[in-house]
Amino acid sequence: MTASPDAIEITGVTRRFGERIAVDDVTLRVPHGEMFALLGPDGSGKTTLLRMCCGALEPNAGRIMVEGIDIARDARTAQARIGYMPQRFSLYGDLSVQENLDFYAELFETPRAERAKRMAEVLEFSRLGPFRNRLAQQLSGGMKQKLALACTLIHSPSILLLDEPTTGVDPVSRREFWRLLYDLHRDGATIVASTPYMDEAERATTVGLMYQGRLISVEPPDAMRGRMRGDVLEVLAEPRDVVRRALAASPDVLSQVVFGDRLHVVVRDAERAIPALRADLERAGATVGGIERIPPSLEDVFISMIEERGDADTAVPAAIAGGTAGKPAAAAGSGRAALAVRADGLTRRFDSFVAVDHVTFEISTGAIWGFLGPNGAGKSTTIRMLCGILEPSEGHAEVLGYDVLRDPEQIKARIGYMSQRFSLYDDLSVAENLAFYAGVYGLSPAEAREAIAEWVGRAGLRGRERALAGELSGGWKQRLAFGCAVLHRPQMVFLDEPTSGVDPVSRRAFWDLIDEFAAAGITIMVTTHYMDEAEHCDTLAFIYGGRIIASGTPAVIKQQMPGALLEVRASPIDQALEALRRRPDVREAALFGRAIHVTVDDAAAADTVRASLADAGVAVEGVRPVRPSLEDAFVSLVERDEASRRAASTAGGREPR
Repeated sequence: MTASPDAIEITGVTRRFGERIAVDDVTLRVPHGEMFALLGPDGSGKTTLLRMCCGALEPNAGRIMVEGIDIARDARTAQARIGYMPQRFSLYGDLSVQENLDFYAELFETPRAERAKRMAEVLEFSRLGPFRNRLAQQLSGGMKQKLALACTLIHSPSILLLDEPTTGVDPVSRREFWRLLYDLHRDGATIVASTPYMDEAERATTVGLMYQGRLISVEPPDAMRGRMRGDVLEVLAEPRDVVRRALAASPDVLSQVVFGDRLHVVVRDAERAIPALRADLERAGATVGGIERIPPSLEDVFISMIEERGDADTAVPAAIAGGTAGKPAAAAGSGRAALAVRADGLTRRFDSFVAVDHVTFEISTGAIWGFLGPNGAGKSTTIRMLCGILEPSEGHAEVLGYDVLRDPEQIKARIGYMSQRFSLYDDLSVAENLAFYAGVYGLSPAEAREAIAEWVGRAGLRGRERALAGELSGGWKQRLAFGCAVLHRPQMVFLDEPTSGVDPVSRRAFWDLIDEFAAAGITIMVTTHYMDEAEHCDTLAFIYGGRIIASGTPAVIKQQMPGALLEVRASPIDQALEALRRRPDVREAALFGRAIHVTVDDAAAADTVRASLADAGVAVEGVRPVRPSLEDAFVSLVERDEASRRAASTAGGREPR
């Protein structure tokens, strides 16, 4: 009896674009039923490999088999077994949810006898039934991703190829999306997904790491942790700037990375380093809450493996604030206001839709102010009003002492704005993009040459001045876009999801730049869906449905989460998740890396949770109370506000907004 073929078998595959080798002699087997995560720095070849696997690109060498079918020889048969979800939104915005599904059913030749049944199944599965007549362009980011997945599933594929499916999606929608993926995986689907989120990769059965076109590691997450160079310490200490300087000066420290409200510090030997670091931090004036050795996370391992190979693309650029480019310490008008931003009842309507609903807040000069919220909550609209791009429908706002209605040009001259979609010209080079923006901001030729030269050097772009922006990887585009936003030495910078879809090493490098700017006295307003990044902020505001529902420091926000939080480690994790969701005393159960975070009324429920999982046939490794993360608080606050709005709408006889 012959064994059934693998879901995907890749042998010696190479793909070139001109002189550049995007995928270099890759060999890989993905068995049926696998949940395979594909990781790698920006530009490492992940998207190219996935596109070859679905037949959208032909390899220059090698062979790809899909369930035993050579995709080069019989693409039609192979593609019938594949559902491919590309990185960029692939739906038709001017078609409704139902019309998009109808189109893909025709495209994939779903038999008409089965079509109605399959349509009902994917609408129920994706929870899009109530929105079937809504235009795709009017959906939130999370709903768009669910619709894209529904369209991918319309022909019942056995293999899913997902290219960064949750990039740019808020934590609530990300959790919902992964619930859908786990349901599919439990039903036998083979899933191959690239992702910049290391907590998503933790959930995979196997992880592949690509680097410069090569597949350098293929193993389960636990085995991959064995590749960690050195020991990892978790350091809880304040203030962060003092702590980071002290750690940087220590000979015991190999590297340090911010993880939420803590630091992950890689040392050669944990036993020797812990007392030495505690003494160093206390001598520097830091308050030390704790230092302990912990197992490395996948993000720790990813960063260690890439840095060990000396990837120039992801190396941390030199500090910005030490020079003149991008450092507006002496910019004109900097003393005009103690508050960088003051908003009072700021509102924006689009016809009958209220995008921003009477928001009021203040941002102190020199602060990093984080603006969090689900897709479609009103973050980008608020930023565009503050930048003088959109007029408010109601309310008042001042930026750097200037009124957004009366003085928008004064504001634009003094701020930098990096939009959600990098506003670069793909057919211009790095140097040409920078020169263009220098002209827009009115820099003289001499000022432009000085600012461009300094930014190119300090952002690590030297040697790439002639590269077209469209050919740069995400990390390089991000640095270039940031440079274009700060060449004129602004007093305040607005960053709208600046790290969306960027790998962990590039994200870390970018936040080092943000910290340097803030240390130089520049005010930063930033939106992000990465909750670990939000921990960098001095103050946060949560917006939902156009209204600010919570604000304060990261610590204060986490304290607002109701109930108690338990961390459950159990196997199989999908079975544990389903069992927990059925418990009446569980408010919320969600995947958190390779664990499950469970919200209950009282931490004393840990024993009954453990017992109920054992009764369900789940092997329990541990159940313990933990401090809530910002992601836990984010999800809890959104769900609490949604429940109160539903109750108010029901009491008033209205449909929920």
